[in-house]
Amino acid sequence: MATATVIAQPACVVDRTPPWVRGVGLFLLVRAVGVAVLAVMSAAAGDDLLDRLTAWDGQWYLALAEHGYQAHGATTVDADGQPYAAAPYAFFPLYPMAMSIVAALGIPLPVAGLVVSTLAGAAAVPALLRLAQHVDPRPRVGQLLVVLWAGAPMAGVLSMVYTEAAATALAAWALVGVLERRWVLAGVCTLLAGLTRSSAVVLIAVVVAAALLAVWRDRAGWRPVAAVALAPLGLLGFWAWVVASTGQTWQQIEARGWRVAWDYGAEALDWITRTLFTERHVMETFGVAVVLGAVLLAVLLVRRVPWPLAAYGVGIVVLTLGSSGIPFAKPRFLLVGAIILLIPVATGLAGRRTSATLAVASVWVLGGAWFSAYSLTVWGHAI
Repeated sequence: MATATVIAQPACVVDRTPPWVRGVGLFLLVRAVGVAVLAVMSAAAGDDLLDRLTAWDGQWYLALAEHGYQAHGATTVDADGQPYAAAPYAFFPLYPMAMSIVAALGIPLPVAGLVVSTLAGAAAVPALLRLAQHVDPRPRVGQLLVVLWAGAPMAGVLSMVYTEAAATALAAWALVGVLERRWVLAGVCTLLAGLTRSSAVVLIAVVVAAALLAVWRDRAGWRPVAAVALAPLGLLGFWAWVVASTGQTWQQIEARGWRVAWDYGAEALDWITRTLFTERHVMETFGVAVVLGAVLLAVLLVRRVPWPLAAYGVGIVVLTLGSSGIPFAKPRFLLVGAIILLIPVATGLAGRRTSATLAVASVWVLGGAWFSAYSLTVWGHAI
C-alpha cells in the first residue's frame, strides 16, 4: 500500500516536489516491492537472488560485456544444441557496452548490469509523465502510468540484466520527441533504440512516418528530415555489421538459435487456442490472459491517444503476436509497449475514488511481482 500512499498525499505536500522526482520515487518503490517478492521466492526455492537477477538472457549480456561477440561465440550453441559461433550476434550491442562502461568504474559486472537497468528505468519515468500529459493533463494519470508499467506482469526484467528498461526509455523519449516536434531527439533516441532491441523496428516506422508527415503537411524544415535520416541507422547499421561479421543475416541467426521468425501469428494463435481449450500450466493461462489483455488495450488506444502513440502500441502487439519462438516470453515482449497500452487504464483509474485506486494499484503491483518471481523461481522455462 506504500505505492498508493505516495499517490494520495495531500496536494500541499506533493506539489513541493517536482513531478519527475515523485515519478522516479514511485518507480523505485514498485521495483523494490518486485525485488523483495523475488527475494522471498528465491529463498524458498533455494536460489541465490543475484543468480535470478542475471538469469536467462542476462547470462548472454554478461558474457558479451566481458568477452565480446567472437570470444563468446566459441562456446555457444543453437536451438538444437549444436555449436553455433554466430549465436551471440542475436543480441544487440548497446546494453552490454553500457554495462562495460559502468563496470570500468570498479563495479562488478553483474551489479553494473543491474545499475544500468535501474538507471534506464528511472530515465524512462519523466518521458512517461510527459506522454501521459499529452493524453490527459491530470498529474495522477502520469503517476499511475508509472506504477502500472513498473508493476506489470514480467516487469521484473526492469530490475534484471535485460534490455527492456533501456529499450523502453529510448522509445518513450523518442515518442516525446515526436509529439513535441523535437525531431532530433526523436531521431537520436530511435537510432539508439535500434542498437538495443529489434522492437525498434516499430519505433522507426512511427518516427519516420510522423517526420515525413511533418515535412509534407507542416513544412517543418530540416529537423524532421534529420529524424528520417537518423532513426533507422542504429538497427540497419547493426544488421549490416552482423552480416559482415558472420555471413548471415540477423534473422537467420534468430531462426537457427531460437527458432524465432515472422510467421504472421500462426504460432501465437495455436498457443492461445491450445491454452484456452486444453489443460495447460497455470503460467501459460496467465500468459495468454496478458496477451489477450494487450490486444484489447490496443483496440482501446484508437481515437483515445495521439496517432503516433496508438501506432506504436498497436505495432508492438502485432510484432509480438506475429513472431514465432518462445510463446511463454510474449508478456515480456509486450513490456516495451506497455507504456502506451496502459494509458487507457491509467486514465480510467485516475477518475476513481482514492480508495479504489489504491486497491487496484496494490493488487496490480503485487500480482505482477508474483508473476515475475514465479517465472524466475518455479516456472523453469525461458522468460
